[in-house]
Amino acid sequence: MKKIVGIVAALWLLCSTLGMASNAVQLADAIEWPATMKAYGGKLLLSDSPETVYGEGVLYQDTVVGEARLFFHHVNANDKPCRIAVIVENQGMKTAKVQVLQQGLGGPGLDFLVVGKQAQMDYLKGGNVYQFEVPGRSSLSMSPRLDRMVVETNALVNGIFDFKTDRPVRIRVLMMPAEANPIRFAYLAQVLPADQYRLRGTFEGKDRLITLAKPYNAKIPWPVAVTLADNKLDPYQRGIDATDGSSTVNYGNYGVVYKVQWDSRPGDTLNYYLNPRGGEYAGGLGIKYKERKIQVPTPADRLFFGTSTVKESELIGSYEGGQPVWFTFSPPGASNLPVRLVVEPSR
Repeated sequence: MKKIVGIVAALWLLCSTLGMASNAVQLADAIEWPATMKAYGGKLLLSDSPETVYGEGVLYQDTVVGEARLFFHHVNANDKPCRIAVIVENQGMKTAKVQVLQQGLGGPGLDFLVVGKQAQMDYLKGGNVYQFEVPGRSSLSMSPRLDRMVVETNALVNGIFDFKTDRPVRIRVLMMPAEANPIRFAYLAQVLPADQYRLRGTFEGKDRLITLAKPYNAKIPWPVAVTLADNKLDPYQRGIDATDGSSTVNYGNYGVVYKVQWDSRPGDTLNYYLNPRGGEYAGGLGIKYKERKIQVPTPADRLFFGTSTVKESELIGSYEGGQPVWFTFSPPGASNLPVRLVVEPSR
């Protein structure tokens, strides 16, 4: 321990001698701070294959009960306007009660990064809670907002729905003619084949809790980070494509909602940054500090960042140490992963 302390002191003395404040250290080179990950929550239904949809039919479907999340991300590649619908089908005899707890919609739009960022920010702001009942042996649409959207050729729609049901229901994501009745169309619709990326399926544990193994010590003279959605420190989900029973991987963990609890020692103010590592990135973060909750676009001053360098970072807030800061993060549709949450003392 004394040897480690001596090395830290020597490094700090060297930095001071060279006139290098910690905020001049490359944030992209921050060391990884030890953290633990726990998956929890109900099932995640991911519908992103085929991402570019030629034809009409079922894009994904599976039966769930209890708490679940649906994440869909589809482009209308047909040469005519279409609609995307989400149908809740009750195949049982008794009425099923469905409650939509949180939702986000982006699009329709031709700029995919805009659509993905819209969906994230819409989801993070919360609200729009509603419920409905699906009688036995019948179907209803999950989203009146989605039903009103006409998706022109080459436009993308991205949706996120957290919901709860007291009985098993089948969720069906459809690409359909703009003039069609969703319930009637669903009755005869066939499942469309997945594209080469096969980014669809049902996955256990729709949420992940990230906690530090120990509180951050602000006396450390360099930035530290926690990496999300890299398939190394934070593995990709593995699940089943319910349309054919095959194994599938959620490359990027799209649809997973992370809760990151950052604990620190009292005394210093800390700066928090988001650092994209995979390329173009446009999304949002939810931040809770004490009793205050806010939603922050990432980046805030432009649509996206991270195009040509892993050294780009966005300051997302400064908070006093000694109180936990909670971050809500989810990989945005159309953006590249992984990302790093970087922290350093404000000096």
